[in-house]
Amino acid sequence: MTSAHHPSHVTLPALARPRGIDRIVAGVSTSDGDGVKLTRVLQQTLQQRLDPFLMLDAFGSDNPGDYIGGFPNHPHRGFETVTYMIAGRMRHRDSAGHEGLLENGGVQWMTAGRGLVHSELPEQDHGRMEGFQLWLNLPAKDKMREPWYRDIQSAEIPEYIGESGVQVRVIAGISNGVQGAVQREHTEPLYLDIQLPPGSEFAEALPPQHNALIYVFRESIFIGSSEVPTKRMAILANEADSDGVRLRAPRTNHSPARVLLIAGKPLREPIAQYGPFVMNTRDQVVQAVHDFQSGKLG
Repeated sequence: MTSAHHPSHVTLPALARPRGIDRIVAGVSTSDGDGVKLTRVLQQTLQQRLDPFLMLDAFGSDNPGDYIGGFPNHPHRGFETVTYMIAGRMRHRDSAGHEGLLENGGVQWMTAGRGLVHSELPEQDHGRMEGFQLWLNLPAKDKMREPWYRDIQSAEIPEYIGESGVQVRVIAGISNGVQGAVQREHTEPLYLDIQLPPGSEFAEALPPQHNALIYVFRESIFIGSSEVPTKRMAILANEADSDGVRLRAPRTNHSPARVLLIAGKPLREPIAQYGPFVMNTRDQVVQAVHDFQSGKLG
């Protein structure tokens, strides 16, 4: 992890009641776009449980055949997409006139709002492409807002070093006093990329009412006495008196563990989804499909 944002070491909180694990999820292998192979970690069946998060996809391959088709033009309405690239290059273009190149360590944050059509296409024909796409719901009052887009280059993502050499990238929210690249008022998302050397620990305070998940994508970690293996998502338990989460990397790991910690304030609103449209009622979804078919999403 390289960045211009390396404040001095941050002291991690001493938690009295860290959260345990509600369940561990493996995710489902699927393909999307023009045949891009990926793992759908957060599926539609978990949307209420992990409100305000609607979907989390993980993709990673050294085989160009798994990603070269990319994601040609497709519509969105009613939510935000957060794409985080670990490795590779992807070009974004949309009907609102935005264009950007997503590269190693960068983030593309797009608010679809009332709707747009966009494409995400690889700008490479060999090598590794790896990253994540998270769908973050919008509150009912913002679903028809003006679309918005921001490219966040790797060097713009604040980072800090915790105890025992843990490195933390703060994509969204505030972590141990370090403000992330993006803030959101209603869903209050926290999005961290955490790298834990073998034997190290990390702690993060979390409001007890926020839903939270950990996705492990290098090595394994422990949450309490439970081990979460690589390529697994741990949904954290919601307990009224909990004050955060503590992670520990086993000393037996051969290299640093790397995990995403994603948490947010639930909207507690109805979710009506049809493919790339996420609204509050079926009628609103039908209208979104009609608007797309009649060219109103660009």
